[in-house]
Amino acid sequence: MNTQIETRMCDQLARYLDLATSQVKLTAANMANIDTPGYRAVGMDFETEMRGALEGLDQGRAPGAVHLKAVDGLVSRPDGNNVSLDREGLNLAEAQLKFKTGVALLRQENQRILDAIHSDK
Repeated sequence: MNTQIETRMCDQLARYLDLATSQVKLTAANMANIDTPGYRAVGMDFETEMRGALEGLDQGRAPGAVHLKAVDGLVSRPDGNNVSLDREGLNLAEAQLKFKTGVALLRQENQRILDAIHSDK
C-alpha cells in the first residue's frame, strides 16, 4: 500500500516547481526559435504567476495556464526576430536555480514529515 502524505507546503512547492518547469520550457522555445524570421520572444512574470497559483491553491482551484506576454525592449534583427541568446541563457540559469531550490525545499519538507512520524520511537 502506497500512502502519500501531503501538506500545504508540499502543495505550494509543487506549484512552484511547475512554474519553474514552465519557465524552462518557455526559455527553450525562445532559444529554439532564434533563427525563425519574425519570431518575437515571449516571457512570463514568475512572481505574479506564483502569487496567482498560491491564491488558486487557497481557493481550491486547479492550476491554470501560465500567462505569456511579449518581451518588450529587445532589439530586433533585420528579419524581425528579437530573441537574445544572452537573455535566454540568463533566464535558463535562473529557472534552473529556482527548480533546484524548490527540490531542496521539498526534500526538507518530506524529511520534516518523516521526522514527525518517527518522533515517538
